[in-house]
Amino acid sequence: MANLTLIYGMRLLPEGEVMEIQDATLKLANGHEAHVTMHSIEGSREQIETQLKRSLDAFFDFYPEL
Repeated sequence: MANLTLIYGMRLLPEGEVMEIQDATLKLANGHEAHVTMHSIEGSREQIETQLKRSLDAFFDFYPEL
């Protein structure tokens, strides 16, 4: 299997502080652009960690060949 690059971002802010989330734009080596949908999770540390782990597992379920 080829090596992969995982693009992600993380920042913790007080609940209710975020008014809008936009996609991140990536510039690819072939000159094209790609977009990464940003997501938010609110809750306690434990709730955020649990949901983040579930989301990561679900992400890789989309790519069973990995």
